Amino acid sequence: MALMQLSCENIECILFLQLNCINFVSMGIIRKTKGVTTVLQIFEEKKEPKSVVHLIELLKDKMNKTTVYRILDRLEQDGIIHTFNGKDGLKWYAKCEGCSASHHSDRHPHFQCTKCDKVECLSVEIKIPPIKNHRVDSTDILLMGHCKVCRL
Repeated sequence: MALMQLSCENIECILFLQLNCINFVSMGIIRKTKGVTTVLQIFEEKKEPKSVVHLIELLKDKMNKTTVYRILDRLEQDGIIHTFNGKDGLKWYAKCEGCSASHHSDRHPHFQCTKCDKVECLSVEIKIPPIKNHRVDSTDILLMGHCKVCRL
């Protein structure tokens, strides 16, 4: 069996590949397709939550509705976006902060304006009390009212 001599160049190349693999796995996305990149760009351009209806409308010329849902599900599983239900039961998506595929830490309330329908992630902490003989795995808190603009 022939042994390969390790040079500094070989070691640097191996370390580079290992670090990039670790980065991709920690991001949760192993394969970044054109569709995934397109959807991610939408969340990067404007940091505000988007309804599934709005996302499908934005992407209708680039991919079909099934593909949009598949990508959104994958990004949620990977800890890149989170979902919540808005008024009327409509599903909304927002970019995660500090989440991973194994742990969603984005547990915060959302606000939806009843006049203009604007939706925001709120950076306030709401404590969920322990419930005897139960384990809370997720929360979905939606506050509704009038936003800063519509309040005037």
